[in-house]
Amino acid sequence: MADPVSWLLIEPGWQVLAADGTEAGTVKETIGDSNADIFDGLAVSTRKLGKPRYVPAEQVAEITQGAVRLSLTPEQVERLDEYQEPPESTIIEPGTKDSLWGRIRNVFRRPTS
Repeated sequence: MADPVSWLLIEPGWQVLAADGTEAGTVKETIGDSNADIFDGLAVSTRKLGKPRYVPAEQVAEITQGAVRLSLTPEQVERLDEYQEPPESTIIEPGTKDSLWGRIRNVFRRPTS
């Protein structure tokens, strides 16, 4: 039996196994915040041409080098929701007119004549 590894080591292409040990797919993407060490789940490709399925972290039973075992049956894996990419976030740079600091500065600016 292989030793467990951190979720931070999971890479696209790793094998995903159902609870009974049958192959359920491959990892497409790991979802989480590595800075805060928060593992949210996985996007798993279950078919060659199908959309990836979202596997919540709570359904991941074990992570070993090159493989992720789920606590789900193959049938439950097939019924998982499709993975929806999160919307891109807007990055507001300090000092720009749209930044919080820029808006606060504009409130306190003296009107020019």
